[in-house]
Amino acid sequence: MTGKRGNGEGSIYPYRNGFAAYVWVETPDGRKQRKYVYGKTREEVHAKWIKLHGEASRGPVATSVPTLAQYLARWLKEVVEPDLKPKTAETYAMHVRLYLVPGLGSKRLDKLGVRDVRAWVNGLLEQCQCCAQGKDSKRDDPRCCAVGQCCRQVPSRRTVQDARAILRSALTNAMTEELITKNVAGLVKVRSARRTQRHPWSVEEARQFLEAARAAGDPLYPAYVLILVLGFRRGEVLGLTWDSVNLDAGEITVQHQLQRIRRQLVHDETKTEASAAMLPMPAICVAALELRHNEQEVARHAAGQLWSGSDFVFTTRYGTPIEPRNFNRSFAARSAKAGVRRIRLHDTRHTCGSLLAALDVHPRIAMQILRHSKIAVTMEVYTHVPSEATRKALHKLGKHLGAPSTPHGK
Repeated sequence: MTGKRGNGEGSIYPYRNGFAAYVWVETPDGRKQRKYVYGKTREEVHAKWIKLHGEASRGPVATSVPTLAQYLARWLKEVVEPDLKPKTAETYAMHVRLYLVPGLGSKRLDKLGVRDVRAWVNGLLEQCQCCAQGKDSKRDDPRCCAVGQCCRQVPSRRTVQDARAILRSALTNAMTEELITKNVAGLVKVRSARRTQRHPWSVEEARQFLEAARAAGDPLYPAYVLILVLGFRRGEVLGLTWDSVNLDAGEITVQHQLQRIRRQLVHDETKTEASAAMLPMPAICVAALELRHNEQEVARHAAGQLWSGSDFVFTTRYGTPIEPRNFNRSFAARSAKAGVRRIRLHDTRHTCGSLLAALDVHPRIAMQILRHSKIAVTMEVYTHVPSEATRKALHKLGKHLGAPSTPHGK
């Protein structure tokens, strides 16, 4: 075949060891530019040229396409960080760094196909992340993968689902920016993981834990009360400030959380508006917070000029915020000392409803605390009947301690 152009092929010409062609297109930023296609034969280039003409007729076409890694870096900076909560943005960045870029980052965005994503998903489900990330080799004393004894630290199916969902979200934005025409991640499914069965504490175990913490004078005892009785999350209880507490009215407002994000403690609003609420406090919560207020005043006077002056309810002896991971460690240590099963801190939320029933909290108030939309849902948690001894012990913990030594003024 000669190198002459055929009829209607205007822009096809010999190029190196094959052929090339271009079409004038409008780019996403409104400029007119040439878009090139290449191939080994005239027929191959002609087919690409026709396809490119079709794309140009339908709308803007990108003339230079970044790799997935390049695009994800820009997406995180320009879309994710400004639009999402800091903790969510940090989670997205972690999945991009650990799973997306190593597996697919070198692929050009418009060349990423369904088979590429499916192969990545399948590989991720079987790949030891200790090997992939060099975790063991970074230790001063390697003990598994770096010494030839793979620990098989494969990601959970839920982790793989999350990574695929983040890729799909990024590619959806790429479609919006008209860099690609279809979302290949949306065409690849990951089978749902079996839901892990949680075994939260019974009312008796929660009572044993609280009694032990109170008897030991644990400064975090009031925090444990809020977590178990009101269902506070870790970030919510550590981010609680005194201006959100009204001891006289027996009300508490959930509106902020404290989290460590990118090596910094961030005090921010709760994740969603639905998470923010004003809750009535049972007597045990009021008594615990009165106790906390008294103890904090003692600590404030003892610290003197070293006191940080923060308004947090739960602080160190110098008034600084409590490190979230340290709170987890304290909870685990207190559980061991109390002689109760070790559970995840988050699982305490599942004990909340049963404790409210044991404290004789009216179902309508419990419904408000548990944030249920229907009373029937609340009544389902009132099926557990604790022993009379447990009921009396919890009511004893809920007795008011009398007026605080200094006015709380909240």
